[in-house]
Amino acid sequence: MFRVRTFLPVLPVLLVVFCAAYFLKPAANSQTAVPSGLRTQKNTWTPLMDVLAPKRPRVTDAQLAKLKALQIENLWGAAQNKGYKNCFVSHLKATQPGIKMVGRATTMRYLPVRPDLDEAVQQLAKEGDWDYRFNTRAGEDANAGDVVVVELGGMVERATFMGTMTGLAIKLRNTNGIVVDGGIRDLNGFLQWKDYPVYYSGAHASAMADQVGVDWNVPVRIGTVTVLPGDAVVGDEEGVLILAPNILDEVIAAAETQTYNEDFKEEAMRSGKFKTRDIYPKLSPAAEKEFEEWKKKHPRKP
Repeated sequence: MFRVRTFLPVLPVLLVVFCAAYFLKPAANSQTAVPSGLRTQKNTWTPLMDVLAPKRPRVTDAQLAKLKALQIENLWGAAQNKGYKNCFVSHLKATQPGIKMVGRATTMRYLPVRPDLDEAVQQLAKEGDWDYRFNTRAGEDANAGDVVVVELGGMVERATFMGTMTGLAIKLRNTNGIVVDGGIRDLNGFLQWKDYPVYYSGAHASAMADQVGVDWNVPVRIGTVTVLPGDAVVGDEEGVLILAPNILDEVIAAAETQTYNEDFKEEAMRSGKFKTRDIYPKLSPAAEKEFEEWKKKHPRKP
């Protein structure tokens, strides 16, 4: 009894504390206040990229040089073996199919325009001191070595990301190419840029009117492929390959090995010493023995 009587006076206080903790606790889906300056960051902040960032090293110029020298199929095969199955874009047209494109992805996402969205986009642009027209902004903010990657949902008419004027501004930033899952205009002008590739869904005479840029350097979708800002981008006649930075060294090493092996196979095939089945897909014992001798005369470059 003594203990109960001693405890009774504090019961009201405990009840108040319990009620406050229960009724004032934040709901599981509640939003926290946005920290000052977050809205005006150059790159649109996403929790997803915040989680991924520590595991994503910056793609180096040396890596880009190696990618440019390697066959896209061998790079694709190495990426497949690392579990990156959806990494190849094949539905886009190319202005310069004979030019190999490599670079780091700078991404942007568009949505169909509506009045409230357009107003918000312009407000954010004013707060962050960038141009709300993302084709113009890319001509000011893209970095050397970038490939500008634009999600437009495949729309073309009244959804042309750029013409040659805004395209030239992007090019003059020393970028390495542009990938647009949507429209461009002034196609004939882009066809004259023999040293600068542009990949696009279609061309149209209309200017941009029906879509507006909403996110800068965020995950985007190009066809069936996810592209993250900072990914390595490789393009050739067949399409565009997207490679995650965290696997890039392993992908390059595997592709270099595949290239080295295929150099021997091609030489052996041309020699006339072997049947096709002795070379492809797997070396016969006799061809394998010759390969070992060939390696001594053709040491791998470090």
